[in-house]
Amino acid sequence: MRTNELPHFDDSVNPTNCCPKFNPDGWDGAKLHFEDKPFLRAETQAAMHVPVNMGKIFRRVDEHVRASGGWDTGNMIVLSKDLSPWKAEHYFSVDHPVPQEEMTTLSGDFVTRVFEGPYSKAKQWYGEMEELARSHGCETSEIFFYTTCPKCAKHYGKNYVVGVARI
Repeated sequence: MRTNELPHFDDSVNPTNCCPKFNPDGWDGAKLHFEDKPFLRAETQAAMHVPVNMGKIFRRVDEHVRASGGWDTGNMIVLSKDLSPWKAEHYFSVDHPVPQEEMTTLSGDFVTRVFEGPYSKAKQWYGEMEELARSHGCETSEIFFYTTCPKCAKHYGKNYVVGVARI
């Protein structure tokens, strides 16, 4: 994989007008290399790891990104990480600064694993990502790309989640 490049994210199939149907081809086992890749960072609140205000925060981010020139859908990922049972952070890949939002960059090498199933399997997925990172001599920080919201996952009949481990 080339620097700051992601596997193809096809957003052309979107009958829900919310989350596009995720195609996992090319995502499982992908090796990612980021060098100061720009991301927009946002935090959400949770109650025992269950998101409380995610919809509100994601809508705000979407409005600000669209107002500043739009998404680069060919290079799209939203990385999510629980900071505690009460808070999570999210990194939205962007290709330009977004006014009114916190900007940051990520650098490093990462490997991915695609999971499919209910969110109740998240603890198992965390364990598998830790194992994957350890097999590369590293520790993971439990970052995930939730490809669809629960409503869209139910509509599509599949809930794909991509684990991303720093190696």
